[in-house]
Amino acid sequence: MQDNPLIIALDFDGMNEVERFLEQFSGEKLFLKIGMELFFKEGPSAVYRLKELEHKIFLDLKLHDIPNTVKSSMKVLGGLGCDLVNVHAAGGSEMMEAALEGLDAGTPAGHRRPACIAVTQLTSTTEETMQNEQLIPVSLEESVHHYAALANQAGLDGVVCSAWEAAGIRSKLGSGFLTVTPGIRLSSDSVQDQKRVATPTFARENGISAIVVGRPITRNNNPLKAYETWLSAWKGAVV
Repeated sequence: MQDNPLIIALDFDGMNEVERFLEQFSGEKLFLKIGMELFFKEGPSAVYRLKELEHKIFLDLKLHDIPNTVKSSMKVLGGLGCDLVNVHAAGGSEMMEAALEGLDAGTPAGHRRPACIAVTQLTSTTEETMQNEQLIPVSLEESVHHYAALANQAGLDGVVCSAWEAAGIRSKLGSGFLTVTPGIRLSSDSVQDQKRVATPTFARENGISAIVVGRPITRNNNPLKAYETWLSAWKGAVV
């Protein structure tokens, strides 16, 4: 994965909208996230089309199933040409190890396998929800750090976490262990359905590997200008 990318979440329900959105970027090579909505509508053709345009792809399907199913699924995903894929850490060490086995088997010879990261706790999850509904009695931070340690032991490349847990993960597992963070907002933005949010400056200062930004860019009246504003904030300007 390239150093410290800003990943744009393609919050669209079809490739026609995606292509209209990308027309505004004048051929710039981007790092794009294909989530479940777009993938379930378009399938692998969405990945193939965006790779034809030379964009990097984070395929965000959050696999969580028995190890054999995840292994078989990752074998398929390994052949799509993605740069980054993910699973749920709650699936356990055996499942995460199986995911890597599948990716290795499915990646074409001579190609680098996609980086694989594990979702810890969703940034829409609060500590109260985690404790009352998931019945996890520890703090949310402890849960995230535990999942990150499991992912690291299983050989994964990193985790999805909020900016608030990333510094602790980095200090324990090293800067080479990726921390990919959604829930990033400028100070002037609405948090929408996210709960654990942070600014790009906070994320940068806490050593985040990559940030994921969707609606603040994709639903902006001027997506290119919004992207440039976000990129400036992420790379060091004060916004």
